[in-house]
Amino acid sequence: MTRNKRVQRILNLEEDDLQALCEAVDASILDGGGFGWLQPQGRQVLERYFKGLLLVPERMLFVIRHNGVIVGCAQLVRSARNNELQAMCVTLAHLFIAPYAQRQGLGTALLHEVENAARSMGFRIMNTEVPETQDGAIALFRKAGFLHWGTHPLYTRLGDTYLRGLYFTKSLDTDPLPLSSSFQQTRPETMTASSSTHPLTLYPAIDLKDGACVRLRRGEMDDATVYSDNPGAQALAWEAAGFKWLHVVDLNGAFAGQSENAEAVRSIVESTDIPVQLGGGLRDMKAIEAWLEAGISRVILGSVAVKNPSLVREACRAFPGRIVAGIDARSGRVATEGWAEVSDMQATELALRMQEAGVASIIFTEISRDGMLEGLDVEQTITLANTVSIPIIASGGVGSIEHLIALREATQDAPGIEGVIVGRALYDGRVTPAEALKVLS
Repeated sequence: MTRNKRVQRILNLEEDDLQALCEAVDASILDGGGFGWLQPQGRQVLERYFKGLLLVPERMLFVIRHNGVIVGCAQLVRSARNNELQAMCVTLAHLFIAPYAQRQGLGTALLHEVENAARSMGFRIMNTEVPETQDGAIALFRKAGFLHWGTHPLYTRLGDTYLRGLYFTKSLDTDPLPLSSSFQQTRPETMTASSSTHPLTLYPAIDLKDGACVRLRRGEMDDATVYSDNPGAQALAWEAAGFKWLHVVDLNGAFAGQSENAEAVRSIVESTDIPVQLGGGLRDMKAIEAWLEAGISRVILGSVAVKNPSLVREACRAFPGRIVAGIDARSGRVATEGWAEVSDMQATELALRMQEAGVASIIFTEISRDGMLEGLDVEQTITLANTVSIPIIASGGVGSIEHLIALREATQDAPGIEGVIVGRALYDGRVTPAEALKVLS
């Protein structure tokens, strides 16, 4: 999998970057490229705008560089946290390339990477709108597969003339759901206790120890059950069962501080077409970049999130939407080094730091429950999901379909919960893929 290194998510703006961005905006406005202004606003106004934008949790700023200089940008805008109905949707706003950098494929590259970032964050629908005068933008969206679903006849007024606005949407799902042709009222007898909550993604776990698929109890390496000696075949089986993501952890690597099951991970990537998130032993930019270029969709940073937060920030800037923080805790306190050490830091504190660093989502595991089949720590998961505005993936303890129903119901109080990782219960047959996917859909 390749990645366009010219595109970055911006969390703070250095002086040179801020100047280049403001110049690109002014040039775009003069060229009739929009950005909401009809006339250049001057450096002071634009500086206040972009500095303020970076403080808004619901907005994410992406830029694209040409010869190292920012020449365009785009924004992703997610719904307010209380808008559960639109939690799966994200709005693309203010995508532009300065006129002096156009006709080089930069708009396509920027849009592609922003889509990947949104998809990695768990969004399923991307919406955007554009005035009818923006022929280049309209052509870009159509070429990228956006559906033009409606037109506003009085979208904006330019002088004495009204301009139309075009509304576009695109499914980010690799296997999109069919569109309903008519409204169908759900009969009471077919409704479940969780029917008012949003869908959750189920991530089947493939934990690797000495090249085999295992499951640990409470994170103890000496208490492992081997389920398969062919990780590639196991990955293919989970894909055939209907899962849309895989969660892979290099257990040896988590303890060693470097990848120890590289061959097994590569066999998983080569055996399946669904995206894979990988954690365990990723402690530097070289390892992160190597795995992303090898086909991993997202990398999970755990111990390094506590011990080297600057690396997390650097990785988030370099790989927007593809960095996930793994927060593992015992009774609310963060554990590191393959769960061998417990720090004094609270999980909520680390979650806020990771959100500020720019991670796409957070995987939260209560170690005392992991592999014990006694149920997730739903209370802690709700607390974490309501502490931050980025998606939370629950992990540790699923042992029955009732545990998944309980998590699904918890999204009523915590819409930030995006998915759940399940391991032992799937391997043992306590939870079947079909029933799990039905409950979480």
